[in-house]
Amino acid sequence: MLGVKLCGIKLENPTVLASGILGVTKEGVDRIGKAGAGAVTLKSLCHEERQGYKNPAIIVWEKGMLNAIGLSGQGISNAIKDFRRLDDVSVPVIGSIFGYRTEDFAHVASEMSKLKPAMIEVDISCPHVDYGKPICSDKELTMEITRAVKKNTKIPVSIKLSPNVADIREIAHAAERAGADAITAINAASGMAIDIDARKPILSNKIGGVSGPALKPIALRCVYQIYDTVKIPIIGTGGVSNGKDALEMVMAGATAVGVGTAVYYRGIEVFGEICKEMQEWMKTNNVKNLDEIRGCAHK
Repeated sequence: MLGVKLCGIKLENPTVLASGILGVTKEGVDRIGKAGAGAVTLKSLCHEERQGYKNPAIIVWEKGMLNAIGLSGQGISNAIKDFRRLDDVSVPVIGSIFGYRTEDFAHVASEMSKLKPAMIEVDISCPHVDYGKPICSDKELTMEITRAVKKNTKIPVSIKLSPNVADIREIAHAAERAGADAITAINAASGMAIDIDARKPILSNKIGGVSGPALKPIALRCVYQIYDTVKIPIIGTGGVSNGKDALEMVMAGATAVGVGTAVYYRGIEVFGEICKEMQEWMKTNNVKNLDEIRGCAHK
């Protein structure tokens, strides 16, 4: 009932652990798969180890989360030593990469391929050092990075888009033209919070990424627009906390559904719970599989 195919990869259900949430050890990845996730995305890796921003780096409130962790991580070389391989885990694993120069993306994609993930997700939210502007907001840079990654791996590639752009459809179309196999939409939206007593921003980096329920309407709009623009599959990510949210993503056009911040609120059992809630709705409404409702909001 919930099984889907994503770039030829069979998923038992459409839920995917989003990057940045718990995907840091092989044991953790396997545990999340056994908890019910259809696939698991690793925490993003680049060519070098990164420390991230100082605390406070996370703010939690009733409508979501604001974080400025700064893409901290162990680097691809250490990840290869720790993980060794990813094709022997209980569920398909998506390796997430980022970089600051085109050659960074090419190198990390090549190295990540050694781990044999089912897919590689490319986070293009960081500024390109050589051009001095975010990759995610520039069509030509998006195409350049996508082509560089595709030349250095035979594994399916999904480009993760940011909502902090003028027209996300243009960026999605550019990624598809350059050879992307899928789109992940969306990354966190830019936001901030201010301590009115201290009279200054709360986060050490001042600005962070908004995730959780507050992001869902934006994510849905982006998935909806992208579905009308490209023919490649979409991993709809942003604010999915329950079965209803996941069904909305599918109706907007998503093939798979990313779940991130909800893990903080509901624990790793959230994957199984979302699937159960989706199945209950589908049985009540006589829907046999997700293909029947994918993109139905466009009709």
